[in-house]
Amino acid sequence: MSRLQEITIANHTLPNGNTHTFHFTYQVVGQPLHSAPIVLVNHALTGNSEVAGDNGWWNSLVGYDKVIDLNRYTVIAFDIPGNGYNKQQAHLIEDYKAITTKVVAEVFWKALDRLHIDHLYAIIGGSLGGSIAWEMTFIRPQAVDHLIPIATSCKASDWLIGNALIQDSILNNSSQPIEDARMHAMLLYRTPASLQQKFANGYKESESQYAIESWLKYHGQTLNGRFTLQAYKLMNHLLKTIGQEVTEESLKAFGQHTNTKIHCIAVDTDYMFTKAEQEYTVALLKDNCKHITYQEIQSIHGHDAFLIEYEQLNNLLKPLF
Repeated sequence: MSRLQEITIANHTLPNGNTHTFHFTYQVVGQPLHSAPIVLVNHALTGNSEVAGDNGWWNSLVGYDKVIDLNRYTVIAFDIPGNGYNKQQAHLIEDYKAITTKVVAEVFWKALDRLHIDHLYAIIGGSLGGSIAWEMTFIRPQAVDHLIPIATSCKASDWLIGNALIQDSILNNSSQPIEDARMHAMLLYRTPASLQQKFANGYKESESQYAIESWLKYHGQTLNGRFTLQAYKLMNHLLKTIGQEVTEESLKAFGQHTNTKIHCIAVDTDYMFTKAEQEYTVALLKDNCKHITYQEIQSIHGHDAFLIEYEQLNNLLKPLF
C-alpha cells in the first residue's frame, strides 16, 4: 500500500502577519500520480492520512473495488499540519490560535503545486475535512471538478464556536485534558436517541458505573494514547475558524465564478453541523451555481453517522465515482 511521505512548506504567511514553516505528512494510494484522475481526501478532527488499507479510517469507502476505487483513481490524503500523526515534535504547532482552516487549505494547495497537481477530480471530506474542502474550492474555484462536503459546513455556527471554546477551556485547565475534552466531544458527535439505543441505561456491576460512563472514559483514554495535547488543541481550534471570511456575498460570488459541481451531504440528526446549515448554503448557491445538489444520510446517530452509515454514504457517492 502507501508509505508516509513528508513535505515542508516554508515561510507561509499567517493571518496575523507572521510566517510559519509547516512540516507535515501525506500518503498516496491507488494509481501512480499523473496516471489517473486524482481524488483528495481530507480527514476529520481525529483522523489522519491513512484512509485506505487494513487500518484506514475510511476503508469502507476508499479501496480496491470500493466506491472510490483505487483501480481507477489516485487518492491523496494530507495530514493536517500539526495533527501529530507521525509523532514528530518538530511538526507540532505551538501557536495554534494563529492557524485557521483557510491557512490549512492554502498550505494544501501549495503542497499539491509541489507535486505538480493543478487540477483535482474531487475533494471529499467529512466534518472538519469537509470544511477544509470548501476552503480549498473557494481559493481555486476552477481547479476542482467535484466538491463533496459531508456532515460539515462552509462557516462555523455559533453553536460550534461555543463548543470549541468549552473544549479549549477543558484542554487548558483540566488535570487530564485530552480525556475530559474527548468525553465532552463524544456527546456532541452523537444524539440522545443514539446513546439510549446503544446503552439502554445499562449498568456495569464489575466497574460500578453506567455503561455510558464506561464508554465515554474508554474513548477519552484511547484518544489520550494517540494524541498529544498540543495537536488536539490545534485541531479543536480549527473548528471555530471555519469560513471566517465567508459572507453571503462572497458565497454568491463564488457560485458565479466556479465550474465545480458541488454535492452537499448532511446527516438529518447532526447537531455539530446541522442539516439546516447545509440547506441554507445550498439555497444561497443554487441560483448562482451551475451545479449543486443536497442529499441526506438518515440516522439516529447524529454527526458520527457519516462514519457509521457507510452503506447509505456509499450509495449516495456511487454515481460520482
